[in-house]
Amino acid sequence: MFDLHCHIIPCIDDGAGSLSEAVKMAALAASGSTRGIVCTPHCNIPGSYKNYWAPSLNTVISLLQQELDKNSVPVTLYPGQEVYLGSDPTELIRRGKLITINSSRYMLAEFHPEESFSQAFRLAGILLGLGIVPIIAHPERCGFISEFEDAAEKLKKLGALFQINKDSLFGLFGRGAMQTARALCEKRLADFAASDGHSPYRRTPCLRDAHEAVSELCSLEYADFLFRSNPLRVISDKEIFPYRG
Repeated sequence: MFDLHCHIIPCIDDGAGSLSEAVKMAALAASGSTRGIVCTPHCNIPGSYKNYWAPSLNTVISLLQQELDKNSVPVTLYPGQEVYLGSDPTELIRRGKLITINSSRYMLAEFHPEESFSQAFRLAGILLGLGIVPIIAHPERCGFISEFEDAAEKLKKLGALFQINKDSLFGLFGRGAMQTARALCEKRLADFAASDGHSPYRRTPCLRDAHEAVSELCSLEYADFLFRSNPLRVISDKEIFPYRG
C-alpha cells in the first residue's frame, strides 16, 4: 500500500517528535504492508505551521530515508505537503513555496472544518485553473460535505479528488465523520484512504485494519483502489479515473 498523507517528518509539526519516532512510524507502516509514504507536513496555516517548501526539507527527507534504509525498514519516502487552503494560493505556488506530491499534478489540500462550500469550491477551482488537481484531505471532517447533500458530487464534477482518513472509518473523529467517511466509500466517491499518521502510538500510520474495513464495507477491489492503485498513480503522476468496479 501507499500512504498519501502522513506527518512523519520529525520535529516540524504535530507529527513525529523525533527521528526515532519517525523510524518507528515507518516500521509500523511497513508491518501493515505499506511500501511508500508521502511526507505531508502541515503547511500554510495562518498563525501556526508555515513549513513553506525549501531545500532543507528535501534534505531532512533524504536523511530520514537513509535512517530507514540503515534500519532495514522497507518504506520509500516521497515529498509533499498538506496545504491549508484559506485564501488564494497562486502566488505561493508560483514562488515554489507550495508543492505537489512528488512533483506530480496532485496537491494534498486541507480546508478548515467550518469553511463554506462556496469558498472551498472557489479555491479548488483556482488550483485546477493552475493545472493542479486538489486531493481534499479528510473531507469527512468538512462541515460542507455533510451539510449539503450534493457538495461532494459538485466538487468531484469540478475535478477535485477525496482522501478519507483511516481513523475516521472507526469513529476516532466522531460519529458524524465516521458516517460521512463510510458514505463516501459506499457511494464510491472516495478516491484514496490514507493514515494522516502523527505518531507510532496514536493516529498511527498502519493501514491494514482500514484496508480490511473497506473490504468488508464495500469490496476488496475498492479497498485496493483506495489504498494501492490510486495512490501509486498519484506518486507516478498518472491520471486518476472514477472507480468502475
